Amino acid sequence: MIKGFIFDLDGVITDTAELHYKAWKALADEMNWDFDFEVNDKLRGISRLDSIKVILDHNNTSLDNATLQQLATKKNDLYVASLDDMGSDDYLPGARELLTHLRTEGFNVALGSASKNAEKVLQQLNATAYFDVIGDGHSVSKSKPAPDIFLFGAEKMKLQPEECIVFEDAESGVDAAKAGGFYSVGIGPKERVGHADLRFDSMAEATLFEIKSYFADLF
Repeated sequence: MIKGFIFDLDGVITDTAELHYKAWKALADEMNWDFDFEVNDKLRGISRLDSIKVILDHNNTSLDNATLQQLATKKNDLYVASLDDMGSDDYLPGARELLTHLRTEGFNVALGSASKNAEKVLQQLNATAYFDVIGDGHSVSKSKPAPDIFLFGAEKMKLQPEECIVFEDAESGVDAAKAGGFYSVGIGPKERVGHADLRFDSMAEATLFEIKSYFADLF
């Protein structure tokens, strides 16, 4: 039986993709690196350090670990400064409605995000009360596609993976859910998250009614 839900943050609850892109773009311009939306899309769902490595690979260059850390911090500072402009109107359509419905029906709810700024984002959205457990980039050492962040959430909710449904918008996130033995709902295009158990184009379509209808034997 499904007793818990685990949500990624960026691209599922809210969309900070544009803020991330602007921060990465500013850093890339400063470093004279090539960076565009195509490269940015490869960063979806992975950590800051892994993101820099993707950008470096794209530019056929490399840096020592100390410099990587410095640049990751600089990018994060740019991104965090931009979060101050977020507010409770910045949920993706359908996200707040689903979270509210889950609360009403008494399900356990966890956040499973690679972001180390997840708590700040939730505070800006006034969304903290929707979550029983907050798993973020500080919670585990291995980021997606390793399943650790979702296993962390399930453990804190005292649930088994097969009792939880994970919501993800990234290929690596769906891979992580599958690796951990979770049911998965993909948010986004088929070519990116079509390997999830159930897929919606957007959170607006991902109602609890639709989810219960698809996973009927599990409720």
